[in-house]
Amino acid sequence: MPKVAIRNMNGSEVGELELSQAVFGVEPNETVLHEAVVMQQAAARRGTHNVKNRSEVRGGGRKPWRQKGTGRARQGSIRSPQWVGGGVVFGPTPRNYGYKLPKKVRRLAIKSALSAKVKGDGLVVLDKLTLDAPKTKEIAQVLKNLDAEKALIVCKDYDENTSLSTRNIPGVTYIAANKINVLDVLAHDKLIMTVDAVSDVEEVLGS
Repeated sequence: MPKVAIRNMNGSEVGELELSQAVFGVEPNETVLHEAVVMQQAAARRGTHNVKNRSEVRGGGRKPWRQKGTGRARQGSIRSPQWVGGGVVFGPTPRNYGYKLPKKVRRLAIKSALSAKVKGDGLVVLDKLTLDAPKTKEIAQVLKNLDAEKALIVCKDYDENTSLSTRNIPGVTYIAANKINVLDVLAHDKLIMTVDAVSDVEEVLGS
């Protein structure tokens, strides 16, 4: 089973944690990781793009000229697609790009991401992360102590002080354990998790 050092907010080692082989010790599956990232990025698309078709553009109520006898091509409306200012054919309309992967595939993806972080020495385990008040300076010092100035911070439960302290630091993201996802894990150089957060993740993914 993989083992990692437990550190405190000063960066000092205060113990050792044995990680679950089923969650943090699997062989990373690159194909599944790619599928999970694409799924998340697709779900994040707003899909608000829109064009006007010929029924939505202004004008074009009258036939521009009679059907026969003018020598010109027959036309029914000046707002047909071939006219300047006409409607757009097959243009993008509002839609939802989101889709779902099977549950087992999603689980394998997050396990692969976590295991990849462990293999690459990108996982840092904290004994606890507590702030008495929102202080960006304090959390920045903690990150410096852990040599992880750009990182994803995961705690067991959402904490308002920690959230407010991290949101102004470029490259740093803070989430609760139940919100951990493949895209955030892979997008950051370091993954900082509290001992309680590791226990929560193992309980959910190890079952």
